Amino acid sequence: MAIMGCGMLGGMANWGPLLRQVVEAGLKLLRPTPSDGRARSTTDLAQVRSAPTADRARTVVYAPDLDGGADPGEIVWAWVPFEEQDGRGKDRPLLVVGRAGADVLALMLSSQHKRDGEPDWVSIGSGAWDREGRESFVRLDRVLEVAERGIRREGAVLERGRFDRVAGELRGRYGWT
Repeated sequence: MAIMGCGMLGGMANWGPLLRQVVEAGLKLLRPTPSDGRARSTTDLAQVRSAPTADRARTVVYAPDLDGGADPGEIVWAWVPFEEQDGRGKDRPLLVVGRAGADVLALMLSSQHKRDGEPDWVSIGSGAWDREGRESFVRLDRVLEVAERGIRREGAVLERGRFDRVAGELRGRYGWT
């Protein structure tokens, strides 16, 4: 019996690496996903940077092309960290207004009606990007630089007149051309 017990104990020693792998896999499954608003990995956070809109002034041109890439005039979805920079954020729609190298320049959308009349927000109405058909507002004072790999999907094309209204605000307030 003692010999059998030693054999079992010797076999148990080999389970250590396997158990570690199982625990690590379980922890990965329990980590938050983009849509739950909790902490993300530093790789995910590095995919989105925020800057004052005037600091990223570019030429703004309407050029949507539903080719799988993010183009000015399209509304895309990406995970965006909260301003508190505490590792939390949420998956949200963004209006693409330009590019900075390989990164997409985009403005955040919100369907919160409290944005109506706020000086840094402009209404773009409702559209296919919102399943509930709610009015959306674009935040003008904060431009997001999003790595192309951080774009989850194309949501819709914003009609030309509405895009031109946003472009006019960028030109008039923040020096875009």
